[in-house]
Amino acid sequence: MRWPGLSALLLVTLVQGADAGQRLRIVSLAPSLTELAYAAGAGDAMVGTVEYSDYPAAALALPRVGDAWSVDAETVLALRPDLVLSWPSGTPEGTVARLRSLGVRVVEIPTFRLTDVSAALRSVGRIAGTEVVAEEAAQQYEAAIRDLRASHAGTRRVAVFVEIDDEPLYTVNGRHMISEVVDLCGGSNVFADLPQLAPQVAIEAVLARDPEVILSTDDTISDPAALWRRWSGMKAVKAGSIYSMSSDTLTRSTPRLAVGAGEVCAALDDARRRLK
Repeated sequence: MRWPGLSALLLVTLVQGADAGQRLRIVSLAPSLTELAYAAGAGDAMVGTVEYSDYPAAALALPRVGDAWSVDAETVLALRPDLVLSWPSGTPEGTVARLRSLGVRVVEIPTFRLTDVSAALRSVGRIAGTEVVAEEAAQQYEAAIRDLRASHAGTRRVAVFVEIDDEPLYTVNGRHMISEVVDLCGGSNVFADLPQLAPQVAIEAVLARDPEVILSTDDTISDPAALWRRWSGMKAVKAGSIYSMSSDTLTRSTPRLAVGAGEVCAALDDARRRLK
């Protein structure tokens, strides 16, 4: 694996330093990366993170260096990190460039597909010298995803609309990880063909594609079905197959994604029964 900004020699040095009793110091620039670090056994190395890093509970005590859109470089420097974890396409390029210009080691951890989660766990484990813990977490995650995929192979496919925000109305395309989850559960994203990763769509467009299932990950909506009841002719409305999904477990690329995937599969299984 390639480590942008981190040479193989530095990686060995960091791990050997941790083994020698020198505490490795890590700052993460995304809530998902914070969660990944803890899951990989590197929680003791975490010295800073960004807003909304609320899982596990220990992460709540970490100093904040900003949020996903704006990071205070001076605050990062004050924490004296050995390296900073960033998320490609999530962490602004200017933030990464600024930190590197100040001599901070930034390691990019890509998590765009389901398989990237286990790869990220193993990567963080190698960095932190916690390979055993990271490998166990990776294998448990992989087994959970594999079991879900196998148990839903051959099931009747259902047309699914993923609602990630209601005002304005946003969804995901086929390249988004949520769409990959829908697919492994036997669903087909009705907006998989759109070019944007998370496009805004009109209600009229949703009505035209007439999904059989609606999955809402918008945690601000207490009753996701309320928005759609007025369109009683829509298949999802007629079947009552509109479900609220946890945003944290579906939008964060962490081992908890397996839990979110299980919830999606359970929703689609229930929808199939209703649609009969």
